[in-house]
Amino acid sequence: MLVVDLAVPPEMGGSGGATNPEQLFAIGYAACFHSALKLVASRSKAAISDSAVTAEVSINAVDGGAFQLAVALHAEIGGVDQMTADRLAEQAHQICPYSNATRGNIEVTIDATIG
Repeated sequence: MLVVDLAVPPEMGGSGGATNPEQLFAIGYAACFHSALKLVASRSKAAISDSAVTAEVSINAVDGGAFQLAVALHAEIGGVDQMTADRLAEQAHQICPYSNATRGNIEVTIDATIG
């Protein structure tokens, strides 16, 4: 069980100062994408030495007073060249359940760096 104090984010008129649902979404998306990344690396026999994924979730106002999410995924992949890192990140985006759930609904950008 996860117990957290929740607050409305400043972007939606709240005071912030505590965890908000968008942060929880970012944690879930990053973890899920990381699992997908490890899976595609394993399937393609890419010997990654280390990896990490961060997700930045932003809230954007849209017409009519509604809000929409946008996500920037950042994958750090060690032990491979840049072309391989880019390919693995794109393949992970194709199989990640969060990516598939959000595809066509919100803007998602992906970048990969090597390290």
